[in-house]
Amino acid sequence: MKKINRVYISGLGAVGCVYASVIQDAGGVVLSVIADNERIRRYREEKITINGKLYDFSYITPDSAAEPADLILIAVKQNSLDESVSAIKKFVGSDTIILSLLNGISSEEIIAGTYGMERILRSFVVGIDSVREGTNVMFSRLGRIVFGADEGSGGNDKVTAVKEFFDRAGIGYTIPDDIIREQWWKFMMNVGINQVSAILRAPYGVFHNIKEAQELLAMASMEVIAVAEKKGIKLTTADIVQHLEIFKTLASEGKTSMLQDVEAGRKTEVEIFSGAVMEMGKEYVIHTPVNDMLFRMIRTIEQMKGA
Repeated sequence: MKKINRVYISGLGAVGCVYASVIQDAGGVVLSVIADNERIRRYREEKITINGKLYDFSYITPDSAAEPADLILIAVKQNSLDESVSAIKKFVGSDTIILSLLNGISSEEIIAGTYGMERILRSFVVGIDSVREGTNVMFSRLGRIVFGADEGSGGNDKVTAVKEFFDRAGIGYTIPDDIIREQWWKFMMNVGINQVSAILRAPYGVFHNIKEAQELLAMASMEVIAVAEKKGIKLTTADIVQHLEIFKTLASEGKTSMLQDVEAGRKTEVEIFSGAVMEMGKEYVIHTPVNDMLFRMIRTIEQMKGA
């Protein structure tokens, strides 16, 4: 097992900033952020603060002559994934491990189209409550990274290496027996909470105790359960209850990533949430009226804001 000593991050949004700060504070590794020259200029001029602390990360451009990474964390939004896949190219070596911290259930396959699934561990973040405004990020809960290798992929050494690194860095994690099922569990969470919160302009506190908001979330999630069953993935209503319990642990004023996007006038990830549910519904002849409605409402909001 090769020890992870060189970590590169692509994406300094609400999630990327949090994990970059934790890794830099822990020390013991070479940490660099991959970004183009314009982003680097902006980061240095506007300054990045995370929980009130100023961070001056080490930056490398996609054409830098830096050594290959032991671990690359991709923490961009879905609409920037293709750019990120291209940006990391020079830093992917024979032993590089890639973790995608994106929402949705498709980013690993997209990355594997260029670098092969043998370099990738499936992963996602849960329980984090970071909020980004410009280059300022605040969070009260670090959450955890759920990760693992596909069954029969022979990725156990990679899992062990990442586990050892997360232990050193103080990053919480879970390694489930069935990572694909867990990705769908998180996908269902996002389809519910992200989209409903964006339309209602509702922070997490609204879902702590308002029954109707919880019901809207559950209605969207039930359509995910229906399409997942067709794919042989078992999700149940108990998973929706578990989602609600997680939300109750998050700061009342905290906001989902999609609500933050809507408020900032940014493009959302609606295509990989309700858009994906609608597409799979058509494939399996399953009606998805709730997600059909959510998709159209969010696309309307985007266009009203010029996103």
